[in-house]
Amino acid sequence: MNPRTHFKKISILPLLIALVLAVGVAPARATPACGLASQTLALGHFPDGSLNLMCNEFDQYGWYLKTKVKGDSDVYIVRNTWPVGAHSGWHTHPGPSLITVISGELTVYEADNPTCTPTVYHAGESFTDLGCGDVHLIRNEGTVCAVNMVIQIIPAGLPRRIDADQPPNCPVFTCPSPTPCPQ
Repeated sequence: MNPRTHFKKISILPLLIALVLAVGVAPARATPACGLASQTLALGHFPDGSLNLMCNEFDQYGWYLKTKVKGDSDVYIVRNTWPVGAHSGWHTHPGPSLITVISGELTVYEADNPTCTPTVYHAGESFTDLGCGDVHLIRNEGTVCAVNMVIQIIPAGLPRRIDADQPPNCPVFTCPSPTPCPQ
């Protein structure tokens, strides 16, 4: 066997495999937000080390906080307004979010939940979103407009949101024409 001919046959094989995979893989189905209005109220930049916080190390208040962040961070304060039927689309964030529902109620679906069972949060309730690859969708399934406030801590310069594909274990949400919330 001619070594040059053998080499050519082998070198084409990975290209053929890559072509089959590229053609055979379904295109990504990112799910953009629908009807959601987001307003950035503040953006702060914190240099490396400035979010290394410790409070109440000696348990003086029955509460303890320790945060350590490596690298520069951006901290956003965001107000989201959700008409009835509006949703965030499936997404994640490059860092954590602290969310408080101000009015109405929001339903949260987590892609890593095998049954995609939603959790409902009402006005006055708060929840966290770890981000960092945890994919979720937030939707207003209530009967009135909903508003929430979010504090997000993310690596400096990165986008606040990363679109994700529709999880196979979760419902598909269409994008109705939500009635805008009164201002």
